[in-house]
Amino acid sequence: MDFAAARSPPVPLVCFDRREFSEILNVYGRMVAAGEWRDYAIDTLKDRAVFSIFRRTSEMPLFRIEKNPKLARRQGAFSVVAAGGLVLKRGHDLGQVMKVFDKALKLVR
Repeated sequence: MDFAAARSPPVPLVCFDRREFSEILNVYGRMVAAGEWRDYAIDTLKDRAVFSIFRRTSEMPLFRIEKNPKLARRQGAFSVVAAGGLVLKRGHDLGQVMKVFDKALKLVR
C-alpha cells in the first residue's frame, strides 16, 4: 500500500509575517509594561490568522487582531475586534489599524 499517494496535500494556513508580527508585539509589549494586558494566543486557520489578547488567562479575549486575506481588496485584510464582536478598526495597513490602541482613554464626568 502506497501511503504517500493516499495523503492529501497540506492545507495552506494564513499567518502573520515577520513584519506584521513585530508590529503586533511592539504594541503588546507596551501594554504589558503598562500592566493592561498579560496573555495572548495565536491561531492560524485556513481563512484567517488571529492574535487574541487577554487581561488574564480567561475564557474570552479583550481584543482580537485578525488578518483575513479574503477581505484585502474590499475593507482591508486587518481588523481589531473588541470582546463583544465590535470591529474597532479595519484597514489595509496593520500599522494604521494598530493605532486604535494608541488613543488614551479619558474619564468623562
